[in-house]
Amino acid sequence: MAFWLARERNGQHSDYIQRFDPRFWTVNFPRPMMASVVTTAPDTLRVECEFFHEGELAGLIWESEDSLDHPLLAYETQRDYAHCVLRFRWRSGGVLALDVPHGPTLTIEGRDAAGNERAWYVRLWNYASGSPTDAQIELPFSALQSGYGLPGEPVYPADIDRMFISLVPEGYVEGSDAQLPARVDGWAEMSGVECEGEHASLEIGDVLVPAHGEQIATAYDDCFNQTPARLIRSIEGLGYRGRVVHYVGMSHYFRLEPLGGGHYVSLAGGAINGPCEAWHRAYAVAARDHGFELIWSLSYEVFDAHCWNDWKQRALDGSPALTGWVPPSTLLSPAHSGAMAYLQQVAQAFVAIAVDAGMPVLFQIGEPWWWTVPETGAPCLYDASAQAALGGNPVAIASLRDPLDAAQVALLDAAGQLLADSTLALADAVRAAVGGAAEILLLTFTPTVLDPATPEAWRANMPTGWRYPAFDRLQLEDYDWLTAGAEAARRSAYAFVDQHLAYPASATDYLSGFVLAPADAEDFWPLIDDALDEARRRGVTQRFVWALPQVARDGYTRLPPGDEDVIPFDDVAYPLALGRDAAASPEFSTSVAVTASGYEHRNALWSDARMRYDVGPGIRSEEELGTLIAFFRARYGPARGFRLRDPFDFSSNGMTGTPQATDQLLGTGDGTTSRFRLVKQYGEQQRVITRPEVASIAVALDGMAATGWSYEPGGWIVFSAAPADGVTITAGFLFDVPVRFAEDRLEVSGLSFAAGEAPSVPLIELREAA
Repeated sequence: MAFWLARERNGQHSDYIQRFDPRFWTVNFPRPMMASVVTTAPDTLRVECEFFHEGELAGLIWESEDSLDHPLLAYETQRDYAHCVLRFRWRSGGVLALDVPHGPTLTIEGRDAAGNERAWYVRLWNYASGSPTDAQIELPFSALQSGYGLPGEPVYPADIDRMFISLVPEGYVEGSDAQLPARVDGWAEMSGVECEGEHASLEIGDVLVPAHGEQIATAYDDCFNQTPARLIRSIEGLGYRGRVVHYVGMSHYFRLEPLGGGHYVSLAGGAINGPCEAWHRAYAVAARDHGFELIWSLSYEVFDAHCWNDWKQRALDGSPALTGWVPPSTLLSPAHSGAMAYLQQVAQAFVAIAVDAGMPVLFQIGEPWWWTVPETGAPCLYDASAQAALGGNPVAIASLRDPLDAAQVALLDAAGQLLADSTLALADAVRAAVGGAAEILLLTFTPTVLDPATPEAWRANMPTGWRYPAFDRLQLEDYDWLTAGAEAARRSAYAFVDQHLAYPASATDYLSGFVLAPADAEDFWPLIDDALDEARRRGVTQRFVWALPQVARDGYTRLPPGDEDVIPFDDVAYPLALGRDAAASPEFSTSVAVTASGYEHRNALWSDARMRYDVGPGIRSEEELGTLIAFFRARYGPARGFRLRDPFDFSSNGMTGTPQATDQLLGTGDGTTSRFRLVKQYGEQQRVITRPEVASIAVALDGMAATGWSYEPGGWIVFSAAPADGVTITAGFLFDVPVRFAEDRLEVSGLSFAAGEAPSVPLIELREAA
């Protein structure tokens, strides 16, 4: 299916929003405090905060440049605030009031009239009327002055990058990292937000991509700083419908309690913190109102700095399971009753939000597994709880990359049973919380679970206890293999999962993505888009793109399908034999610019020639003429393509020789790639072959006849196991050219034909997708 990496709007629909629209403010803060921002009315936003230290500060931010929305949906960049006035009502509690030192202050970051980077600090109380916790505020940017009191230093308003309002707790001490005596819960609200004057309105992208059949994933850790209304607007505008997989995250949802200078996850006062709960309640309502269903996703992963030490999975040497994120997260032990009970209460808290919003309860257990240390292959099966559950003194496994004996294999099977029991208990806790009316999904990541380097890891991480119908749906993702081109591993994993867990295609979902680094966008998004199409062809009806932040950052735009009932190519051969009288003409497209002095600048627009043919001279009888006319009518003239055997060039061996397996170089093995395209070299030119004669194909590896491969339509040789690094892949074959009639009309004169004059029947080669 077609897609587009949009970098900017270029004629697409747009609209206007009021500058300072509450949907587009963000919030940021240092750990371990938490904060969120939601819209409660079209002109109102509310910030919720939890403070733990005397010096913590949250910023409520307006950016002059929209760096978070998809390019087709972003608002225009406007740094000139001159002659612009912002008005709103301010209400707050639990944070310092407007009239005291360090009370809410507007920090403006930009440049002065000379272009020097500057920051100004505007005390909101100087522009307020009312009480310190309930006031009307008016900010005339051309008359703003920085400083604690007035008069102060004038603010230069014509070159502003961003501004933010600071929120600090009651008991605030600037620069202090001392813990507050108790957690401080604070809030602030801006209502009646309005803007007037110059640039009071901003142009904003207003595309509405037609529904394309795909669904989207979001994650709270990635979008906690944005309003839920902003996310739902993007999801809907980009053509996603139906369900949204929403990962509640591993670093922003929990409540914390202090201990020994640190803070650890806690159930005191509830399983999830106040800002997180407020955000997710707003998200659920917005999703419901726009026709979406949320799949609430919870994993066994927790931010390491806030995880109790005895909850962590550990390797044989006692080291904790740590992911590669910076700072790292850790994995909870499926054997620790306290950790698993905690997860169950977290899950129940989130699904209660769904129930309160009147939504169906859809809950995903996200990538539960026993961690394997990437550097060593060591399984993390040896925390105290796991050792006790596995017999008290389980056999040692130094690395899953080493050969394992029967006792070690049995240990992995037992660990898998522990994992299965914990996931089934989590599913039961969700069902119990909602009276059984819940759909439970399980997500697994095949490149880790089925890594060929650790061939027995599946015993611990894809246990038999997950077999259908343990869960309502199974969800798979394989983006490491997908983006690396490891097609053999992907296909092998599908086959293994189908046989091992036995979920029908109707109960299997696919998550395609993601692109961690922006530099990989051009390479990875085509693979991700193709994988969505592949999943659809496999009968997978629930497909998700992972995830919205990368979609917005890279401008990925999935376009709606065309009329797929139309067959543009009939896989049939031209019915008449071509003689030497037929004409074949390779052509290029070259732009030539001639300068006034007669010199030329030439630009080759095509990387390969396209063939034109005239097959009319090959017609020798009225019977053949009738065959041609019938064939032309069956193709609807140029509407449908067909195969043509070029009489001058149809073999990989020279032009017409007998094919040999070593004729054409297809590529060199790298141990990962298993799909290689058929090509034919013409010196420095390479021709893609999409219509070979399949029975004629012979393949060789390092010159030796190869087995273990199959042909995939479109001209692909697919190996069941990827050729090893450095192995040369070659092939020989016969091939046809995909062509169509060049014209809508076929002119044949019976008199001319009887007089020996051949008709003209032009054909043109079709470019088929590579």
